[in-house]
Amino acid sequence: MRFAWIESNRCVWPVRILCRTLDVSRSGYYAWSRRPRSLRAIDDERLSVKIVEVHEKSRRAYGSPRVHAELKAEGTKVSRKRVERLMRSRGLQARRRRKFKATTDSKHDFPIAPNLLARDFNVETQDRVWAGDVTAIWTTAGWLFLAVLLDLFSRRVVGWAVSARNDTELALAALRMAVRRRSPGDGLVHHTDRGSPYASADYRREATEFGMVRA
Repeated sequence: MRFAWIESNRCVWPVRILCRTLDVSRSGYYAWSRRPRSLRAIDDERLSVKIVEVHEKSRRAYGSPRVHAELKAEGTKVSRKRVERLMRSRGLQARRRRKFKATTDSKHDFPIAPNLLARDFNVETQDRVWAGDVTAIWTTAGWLFLAVLLDLFSRRVVGWAVSARNDTELALAALRMAVRRRSPGDGLVHHTDRGSPYASADYRREATEFGMVRA
């Protein structure tokens, strides 16, 4: 089995590295490779080509059950266990789907600000209405949260912050950046969702100190 894996991957990696990785001798591999191939091995190779084609066509999203179903639909007679074995021997697997990450926790006991905008986002002057929101971003290191404050007149980001935690400190960091950069006057309408970071006592207090009206 190890020699067969080396054979199927020798076009990607040097044989000496593959042999060292699997702790087998190169002489043993070359002796194996010179033996007449069995009909079963030849058929495995033929099936593997089809399996790779189906897997690549699915953008590597299919696991062995879906690949087996596609082969069956094409008229290829093969057992599901054999497809699973051949995919495993070649390191083929389904790409994991990213789970949806909710960013708004509306189940809290904090006071909810009235919706003064009533979905009217037409603003005539800059730094009169800011909208805040948090977006979850999937990275190779896990989920990151991006808090953004947008000026509704210019549609430009005036403040932002990134953190591994979606909490009040993240929201406050974006708010402080926006105030530091723009220095808005009193009466600025600050519209956000009803998530707990924006509704928390610390966020409400700081927004009030900046002369903002929460909406």
